[in-house]
Order: sequence, then C-alpha cells, then structure tokens
Amino acid sequence: MKTILLLEDLPEIRAWLRALVMQVFPGSTVVESARVHDALQQVTAHRFDLAMIDLGLPDGSGVKVVQALRESQPDAQSVVVTIHDDDHLFPALQAGAYGYLLKEQPREQLMEHLQRISQGEPPLSPSIARRMISYFSAQANKPALQPYPATDTLMPNVQLTEREREVLLRVAKGFTLPEIGVQLGLSRHTIADYVKQIYRKLNVSSRAEAALEAQRLGLFRR
Repeated sequence: MKTILLLEDLPEIRAWLRALVMQVFPGSTVVESARVHDALQQVTAHRFDLAMIDLGLPDGSGVKVVQALRESQPDAQSVVVTIHDDDHLFPALQAGAYGYLLKEQPREQLMEHLQRISQGEPPLSPSIARRMISYFSAQANKPALQPYPATDTLMPNVQLTEREREVLLRVAKGFTLPEIGVQLGLSRHTIADYVKQIYRKLNVSSRAEAALEAQRLGLFRR
C-alpha cells in the first residue's frame, strides 16, 4: 500500500488516473489536487510514496511540485504523466522526476510501467527513453557534456505541436472529443488534455474562438 499524490486539473482525467493507480496499487491512499498551490500544501501535510504529476496546470507547472518533493521528501518517487514530449522532459528530470509517461500510451502499457516501479525500474514511455538515449549519445561526441536543454517557460505561448494542430483543426470543424480520439487513435482523456493545452496556449475558452485561431493559423488550407 502507498500514499499517492495525484496532480491533474481535469476531473475526467483525474478520475481515470485514480482508477489506474488504484488498480496497480490496491488499498493505497490517493490524495488529489487540481492546482500547483494545493499540491504544494499537500506536500507539507502528507508523506508520499508516489506522485503522479501533470505539467500544465492553471496556476503554473507541475515541475514545482516535483522539485518540492525532491527537497522535502527525497524518498517519494515523482512520475510525470503528460502529453508533452518536447522541451518539458529535461527540466522535469532535472527537478527530480523519477519517471516520465505520456498519456497517449494505452492504459495497459501505463499500468505495466507503474508495476515495474517496485522492481526499481523508472517508468519511461518508449519515445521518452529513445529521446534520452539520443541526447546523451549526441553529447558523447562533444568535448564536454553540455547542460540539459532547458526553457524559461514550460508552456510555449503560440507554438503548437503538429499533434496539437491536428486536434485544433478537428475541434474547429466541430468534431466531439470521442470522435477526434477515434480519428487520431487516442483516448478521449488524451484529447481532452490536448484541448486544454491548446486553449491555454491560444488564450481562448470556446470552440468558436478556437475555430478563429485555426483559421488564422491556416489549418483549414492543409
């Protein structure tokens, strides 16, 4: 049994993650937070064995919680669970993340990664492991090891990834989240997280505004 911190602001995804960790770690106590501020308060109030942490929260980055756990509870294992596989990776690892999982992986694979924690195996999605290997292989050919790539902001304002553009186009065309999930081969939960990030990056709050942004970005001409 474990005491687990679950940091995720979307209720539907939070419930999905809670069910997942309870299946992997039955009988555990799960403490839920939807904001960085609330999670930091929970870190001071509880001792955690495991933390499942999203990165893009309404009041900041989950990396702050990873760092707080490393400093105050070094035995706690922080696992990032996100849709981001870009410049967020190395700042999260530098802050003390023990693992990094992508939400678009099938549920069964996510469970397998978490089950291996007890065997001392850091949970890493395959694409994340490949990126780390590629990075360190490139560093081996340089005279001296360079610092991890970092970014001053964990939430780029305007730059959308190719996947986010695909989701935005379908949102603008009026498809529902389940329909978009079927079209892209992703779960509804993952699509909902993409929509959250897109709205935040574009500073919009409705489909109508998103459609205007999609038109401005030229997505309808693709």
